Amino acid sequence: MNCNNHKHNYKFSRRDFLTKTSLGMGALTVGSLISPSSLYSQSNYINNRLPHFPAKAKRVIYLLQSGAPSQLDLFDYKPLLNKLNGTELPDSVRGGQRLTGMSSGQSSFPLAGSIFKFKKFGKSGAWMSELMPYTSQIVDDLCFIKSMYTEAINHDPAVTFLQTGSELPGRPSIGSWISYGLGSDNKNLPEFVVLVTKDKFGQPLYSRLWGNGFLPSKHQGVQFRSGKNPVLYLDNPPGVTADIRKEQLEYLKKLEKINHRDVGDPEILSRMSQYEMAFRMQSSVPEVMDVSKEPEYIYDLYGKESRNPGSFAANCLLARKLIEKDVKFVQLYHQGWDQHGDLPNAIKVQCKDTDQPTAGLIKDLKQRGLLDETLVIWGGEFGRGSYSQGTLTKTNYGRDHHPKCFTIFMAGAGIKKGITIGSTDDFGYNIKERPVHVHDFQATLMHLLGIDHERLTFKHQGRRYRLTDVHGEIVKEILS
Repeated sequence: MNCNNHKHNYKFSRRDFLTKTSLGMGALTVGSLISPSSLYSQSNYINNRLPHFPAKAKRVIYLLQSGAPSQLDLFDYKPLLNKLNGTELPDSVRGGQRLTGMSSGQSSFPLAGSIFKFKKFGKSGAWMSELMPYTSQIVDDLCFIKSMYTEAINHDPAVTFLQTGSELPGRPSIGSWISYGLGSDNKNLPEFVVLVTKDKFGQPLYSRLWGNGFLPSKHQGVQFRSGKNPVLYLDNPPGVTADIRKEQLEYLKKLEKINHRDVGDPEILSRMSQYEMAFRMQSSVPEVMDVSKEPEYIYDLYGKESRNPGSFAANCLLARKLIEKDVKFVQLYHQGWDQHGDLPNAIKVQCKDTDQPTAGLIKDLKQRGLLDETLVIWGGEFGRGSYSQGTLTKTNYGRDHHPKCFTIFMAGAGIKKGITIGSTDDFGYNIKERPVHVHDFQATLMHLLGIDHERLTFKHQGRRYRLTDVHGEIVKEILS
């Protein structure tokens, strides 16, 4: 055996050999009947069957509020908490539920009513806090789910669970699953783009939250940043022209084809497609990131911070531009909602940053006729508790993590307008009506895109995985 053949055989494990030899003839037979061109591509094999049914949404903008906003100070009005302010949380309400290490040592759990005023808005009569005056104006376009719940009590596993369907790192993110299942509508931009508010601090955000996990790497989210270089390492180095870069890619493509022929690793082709995408993005990204031609009324709609690149408001405006270019999934991350203490002051800052841009985005999509085909989601990874963490005063309190109930809202494609589903008890501590698990939310999101969450799977290490793991039901009450 010569050296080259020895190296070639070394790249295949015993598992690879058994899989290829025992299933090879059957795969060839089935593949020839289905689609010869997709014989060796698991991604194409699935994509040829997608969407599973007509989609109501073509694109998604997900406004993730990292750190968990207090639903009790924004959406879930509980007058009993104000009436019983300072009294102990009844044991019968808590029911022995687990607390975090930050408040489990407290000797007292005084109920904390919100110091903010609530009022009903719109024809739907949705309760909204005075903290969100702009969002209050569009409640008749929104669908509130006030009975969300999750399984994780701390931030990292909770946001990982929300984004990947598992508390353990390593699974593909929602955007990656959608990219894998539906592909691209614009070959010059990624299917999945991530925008993170600059200069905001709070719970750490990791790139694995928008990572591809075990899916091919071309499905990972691509982060666009503010500043001169929106995508890292996209620009050519000094002295390298576009023509030189194109020629380099052509030669690299030839080499990678030879490598793929010898090794058979599909990730080689995936990597090559990323190189080619990066080359096309050199012209497409500067164009989509340029907001200088936006009219004055657009800046007024999103708020003055929309002129500040990297702010939440500016990212909302960019999200609209990206979906206009047929980017499939745009996710905005905004940190700073983890308010264990000094909540009244801290939440004012957060709402000032996010309220007007959120409402402005939905209004802008609506006036352009884009809201009917774009799903907008707003929410965090869990909720906040109804008792005060730390000392309770007339003007100050904190709230600890609370996974048992929280609120999100949605708007746009396939969603009923002006409704609220689910409710919590008078203490805002337990779900009273229509529980909605994180996997139910994920299943519904995928359904709106024409995907059956039980059928979109990927085989990894001998098991077929999906975003919703082993359960998840569509929330049919919110579908239009």
